[in-house]
Amino acid sequence: MIVLGIDPGLTRCGLGVVESHGSQRLEMVEVGIIRTDVDAPLSERLLQLDREISIWIARVKPDVIAVERVFSQLNVKTAMATGQAAGVALLLAAKSGIPVVMHTPSEVKAAVTGSGRADKKQVALMVQKLLQLDSIPKPVDTTDALALAICHHWRGAGDSKMQLALKKEKARLVARGKKTNVGAAAS
Repeated sequence: MIVLGIDPGLTRCGLGVVESHGSQRLEMVEVGIIRTDVDAPLSERLLQLDREISIWIARVKPDVIAVERVFSQLNVKTAMATGQAAGVALLLAAKSGIPVVMHTPSEVKAAVTGSGRADKKQVALMVQKLLQLDSIPKPVDTTDALALAICHHWRGAGDSKMQLALKKEKARLVARGKKTNVGAAAS
């Protein structure tokens, strides 16, 4: 499975592609960053993200796109910009017919380091170790994108299987003419 991780940002948007080989072995396929001009109008910056993420999707042909769920308690302006960039990624995934999942920063940290409270340095070191890289990718947005992809390989695959099983069971019950509430809590 190939997962494109996207750490959304309007000024810097990190992208990382991780492929699984067997049940445990992960390999970094590609990593990069999209930078937009802070002085450009918002519409042009979003259009640039659209163009460049589209190129990544066409080139790496991911099976899943994992995007960081926007969360900010303190800086509304940053949260808005991150949300706008995430929206571009979500829309492109939908247009491409590629499943998209969102993971919170705590989920990603827990998946990669074992602690949802790990700092960025701990996450970066574990990404380097897990992907057997010679050095930590820079800037940190790229490491975060790789961590998102790793998180989905380890956590999201199980969630996806559960959703598929619930969907199949619901369809089976509907086909038998029974009312169902299967998966209501999971949807």
